[in-house]
Amino acid sequence: MEEGELPAVLILDIGGTHGVLEDLAALLKKHFHLITMKEFLGNKEEMRKKIQSVFVFECRPTIDRELLESLPNLKVIANSGVGVDHLDLKMISSFGVKVTNTPHAVADPTADIGMALMLASARRLVEGSVLNFLGPSYFFGTLCFCCERDDLSESIFGM
Repeated sequence: MEEGELPAVLILDIGGTHGVLEDLAALLKKHFHLITMKEFLGNKEEMRKKIQSVFVFECRPTIDRELLESLPNLKVIANSGVGVDHLDLKMISSFGVKVTNTPHAVADPTADIGMALMLASARRLVEGSVLNFLGPSYFFGTLCFCCERDDLSESIFGM
């Protein structure tokens, strides 16, 4: 790496179904030179020595022995998720590569969603919502939309 040149990071892709989110890619570009897997495979000889890190987003790209052997200057694999179960840590460490992740990053949101699901289930929130917006006829006969209501009490279902 030449002076002033950003360190190169291998990612699967930017955007699309399995690629790094575009906003996240824009943030990464401020600090790193991003190389997509397509670019890497298209010019492996030139790219292999530049890449010092792999950014794993949603378990991709797959980190296997072949990839690790093709990246002689690889120093770190940065995993964007909480767990590292999808990575073979023993094999990766045998190449002298470090692995990072974000422990406890989603602990609070997971607890929040768990509580919300339990409350929604206990209070039959989904059924109440359907009754509120579609009306009882949704369950008991002809489907009709009952959104034209004059009475506020019908809009605050279950209070």
